[in-house]
Amino acid sequence: MNLSERDQRVIWHPFTQHQTASPAIGLVSGEGAILRDENGRDYIDAISSWWTNLFGHAHPQIGARVKQQLDTLEHAIFAGFTHAPAVEVAEKLLGLLPAQQQKVFFSDNGSTSVEVAIKMAIQYWYNLGTPRTTLIAFEGAYHGDTFGAMSVGARGVFNQPFESLLFEVAAVDLPDDDNFDAVMARFRTLIDSGTVAAFIYEPLVQGSAGMRMYKAVHLEAMLRYAREKRVLCIADEVFTGFGRTGKLFASDYLDTKPDMYCISKGITGGFLPLGLTTCTRDIYDAFLSDDKLKTLFHGHSYTGNLLACAAATASLDVLSASAPMREDLAARQQAAAARLQSHPQLRNVRQLGTIVAFEVHTHGGGYFHQLRDILYEGCIRRGVLLRPLGNTLYVLPPYCITAEQLDKVYAVIEEVLAELTL
Repeated sequence: MNLSERDQRVIWHPFTQHQTASPAIGLVSGEGAILRDENGRDYIDAISSWWTNLFGHAHPQIGARVKQQLDTLEHAIFAGFTHAPAVEVAEKLLGLLPAQQQKVFFSDNGSTSVEVAIKMAIQYWYNLGTPRTTLIAFEGAYHGDTFGAMSVGARGVFNQPFESLLFEVAAVDLPDDDNFDAVMARFRTLIDSGTVAAFIYEPLVQGSAGMRMYKAVHLEAMLRYAREKRVLCIADEVFTGFGRTGKLFASDYLDTKPDMYCISKGITGGFLPLGLTTCTRDIYDAFLSDDKLKTLFHGHSYTGNLLACAAATASLDVLSASAPMREDLAARQQAAAARLQSHPQLRNVRQLGTIVAFEVHTHGGGYFHQLRDILYEGCIRRGVLLRPLGNTLYVLPPYCITAEQLDKVYAVIEEVLAELTL
């Protein structure tokens, strides 16, 4: 019995309807942008394994750092103790962020980094004695799958069974040139109520909503107004961080910086789960008190895990030398997007940094569109891993992908598109 068959007997996979899904492919190794299955077949990982793998699979520098840590200490309680990998991660990350970011809180994934930011924001106002509990988020947002993260995300597809249990959030449309005045008017009205604790947003790109991109100038105006009215701003950079958008963080396109950053995915180069929430000194100071009830009561058994922190320190070292590789990939992605603009089956071809996305023209659309499975299976059969969001396709490879591998990805997309017309 092979891995795929054994898996079917015992495993429940994420975001998978097992009644209709194909059996999971059994992977045994990887190198660079390549994943290899148990039958010796290679797949180009054109989505960086859910947007986490920045520098390639089995990266030797990151792997060596994790192996070194294994021989020293694997894990320790993070309450009352600290260790070099955590301190180094915090120091290196804060060195990449604006100077106002002063403190780092450790968790274990993107959802919990958001959950921590929400709790920080609400308790910040509570600790100051001026409670504010309203949160503003964008329509279509996805911030994770824990209850707080679901609450600030779009209602429906991912969380419909739990909707009655989610707290209310004030939603505003994603801004564009046509609706910006209306969006800004609603945003001001909400903030002027005096009840808003924080505004949370995915800067410049809404990932799971279909790689929806919007302009920095619009977000800048919203952040300036929020800052003027002392509303906390939370940048969910779980997906957009570490060079994906062309700059180190998507917030680097903006003059007004957030009060908190949510960090995960690429922080360890895809090796191990780790979430981080950074904040300003002002936020941290609001929790300092002789009153223990003003403590941030959040944590988990694996907070500050040494192996994850070791992977992150190495990943940040690799990141510091990766600018030429990122710039080269961004240029190739820009050229690919330009070629696709005239493709008769595609709509809304867009590119930002290393991200290319587009819609396959069809009747209807959305996350559950039947084209999703057709596109996915067609690409997998040809040795390319893409994970369409309904009829939206995106290409988001590791920075190390070769020119030949990227050319194959786009050639496979065109082959699959050609099959749709048969």
